[in-house]
Amino acid sequence: MGEVRFCHLERRRIDQALPELLEEALAAGWRAVVQASSDEQAEAVSERLWTHPDDSFLPHGSARDGDAEAQPVYLTAGDENPNGARLRVLLSGVEAAACPFADYERVVLLFEGRNEEAVAEARRHWSLIKATGAAPSYWREGDDGKWEKAR
Repeated sequence: MGEVRFCHLERRRIDQALPELLEEALAAGWRAVVQASSDEQAEAVSERLWTHPDDSFLPHGSARDGDAEAQPVYLTAGDENPNGARLRVLLSGVEAAACPFADYERVVLLFEGRNEEAVAEARRHWSLIKATGAAPSYWREGDDGKWEKAR
């Protein structure tokens, strides 16, 4: 099983932190799949990636864009991995238990600490993943906005 990270956003929203996470993955030569809870959420992520950073964009696409296997970042509300991604990012509302963790080097569950439902969902996912024998890690945003491994 690949590495499973729970990333607790305490200062930023998912739409602010996700582009940075994807930039790091692309810089490392990884492809990524971002799984949203709905097609609408995936479309909102797409809009954000087209405008971040201000002077550029993050290359990405979805099934409706075609060439899914060629997309550096693939956006979906499903469980497919057409681009051979090494990183899978699960957004709030996605059922983590259905994720094929072994297919990825890293799976990241992003959740916002100001959203009580998202925190409760993350706790539930943590317990389910631990029950499989996996050893997920917990990361939180530091005062400087950088990720700190908490456990």
